[in-house]
Amino acid sequence: MNWQIHLPALLIAVPLLGAFAAPAFANRRLRDVWFTVVIAATTVIAFLLWRRVGAEGIVVYVMGGESWHLTLPSGMRLPIRIIMEVDAFSAFMALSGSIVSFAGAIFSLRFLDRTTGGEKFVALYFLLTAGMLGMETTGDLFNFFVFLEIASVASYGLIAFWRNRPEAIEASFKYMLLSTIAALMVLLGIGILYGRYGVLNMAAIAKAMQLGLPEKVALALFVAALAMKCGAVPLHMWVPDAYSQAPAGISCFLVSVSQASLYGLFRISFSVYGRALDTPAVAWIIIVFGILSMFIAVVMAVIQKEVKRLMAYHAVSQTGYMLLGVGVGLLALAHPQAMSEYGFTAMQGGIFHIINHAMYKGLLFLTAGSIFYASGTLDLNRLGGLARNMPYTTVMFVVSAAAIAGLPPVNGFVSKLLVYESSFAVHPILTVMALVTSILTLASFVKVFQSAFLGPARARFSEVREVPRSMLVGMTVLLVAILWLSFMPSWSLSKLVGPAAQALVDQAGYIEAIMRSGL
Repeated sequence: MNWQIHLPALLIAVPLLGAFAAPAFANRRLRDVWFTVVIAATTVIAFLLWRRVGAEGIVVYVMGGESWHLTLPSGMRLPIRIIMEVDAFSAFMALSGSIVSFAGAIFSLRFLDRTTGGEKFVALYFLLTAGMLGMETTGDLFNFFVFLEIASVASYGLIAFWRNRPEAIEASFKYMLLSTIAALMVLLGIGILYGRYGVLNMAAIAKAMQLGLPEKVALALFVAALAMKCGAVPLHMWVPDAYSQAPAGISCFLVSVSQASLYGLFRISFSVYGRALDTPAVAWIIIVFGILSMFIAVVMAVIQKEVKRLMAYHAVSQTGYMLLGVGVGLLALAHPQAMSEYGFTAMQGGIFHIINHAMYKGLLFLTAGSIFYASGTLDLNRLGGLARNMPYTTVMFVVSAAAIAGLPPVNGFVSKLLVYESSFAVHPILTVMALVTSILTLASFVKVFQSAFLGPARARFSEVREVPRSMLVGMTVLLVAILWLSFMPSWSLSKLVGPAAQALVDQAGYIEAIMRSGL
């Protein structure tokens, strides 16, 4: 028996098992071992699944049986199985999210030593991981909703983990309220499509798709809800509070969890609706979301005085580049020449920025956590001179800040350049807005670097030392990923980004692969 055929199921089952078993590990040392082993195993599984998809193409896995359906004595077939459909885009997202999850977990080990309820933290972290990965690998819309809710519920608890802070409780409540609205919109959209086609599988819906008013209403619900969940302006109001109040390891991980909603938006737009879209309106809506997110959020970031809140606004701003790139690709989808000239380049830029952003933004949040761990504050007006006593954290901040600003040769430069080039073909103003955003991003992080790390050493920080080794290891994981993506751009584009972009563009291939599997 080849156990690797079960990789899609193991990707979800391992963190779920970890979550249910976590309360049994009251001993801190055993808990830390369990935390590390489960997250490391999940990351390895994601890597193996990515390799398998790269070698074999789309992987279809039916949970609960060999066939997707149950045949009744009457001959009627009921589609009751959970079907996982992992293509290059799914595998790409799962690998990216798993790496960030691993880094955040390792960083959080020392944090757990400073607090009570560590086993609850670990259980919720595992549930958040399972929810994110389930959203990125499931093959049907209802199970996407289920995994979306699993991730959301786990997020509520983790954002409010500092129960003694009213701000954390408020941030969690705000996120819960908005997430509930978004979830209801997703569920209503799913109900509309199920009522029309009698199936929930994405490929089956895509094959039968006839774009009428109900389908357009469902798509509008999906776009609005998932734009809210990924933090796009003007639906971003939960992001600054949630990211700034959550523990640093969670803030780091929430970046990838939000990108799972972005994955859903792109999957539905391309793989479910795809070429059935007879209007550029949806593409332009996504592009406008991207432009608004980039510019408005970066302006808000520039004026912030608290480090994590500043970084939270930048998370919204960087999401704009992904929306812009993939939106331009969707605009060109129905026009083969446009897709060849600039559309696919835009897709590559937007998708490449997903993994780039996950790595450097995750690292930035971890450096903020290190600053707070060592100094007890994130107020830029009170910080200063930390570079002398925290050299490793300083180096990691500089690298990740250069990446988010898009400075060559770090990884953010390549993905932004692809977005610049392709968006210019649609309208020069799109490129101008993206460039202005990058300049303001650089300015805001120069401010953070000067205020927190440079200048005269504050007397109150004379005893500050570098953070513990486990926290440095967590940050180093993301630093290595950033450097790999920076100095291996050709490999990244050919092995990671290109196949993921092609998987989204090739709707017919997606449908055929699923249907050929027996659906």
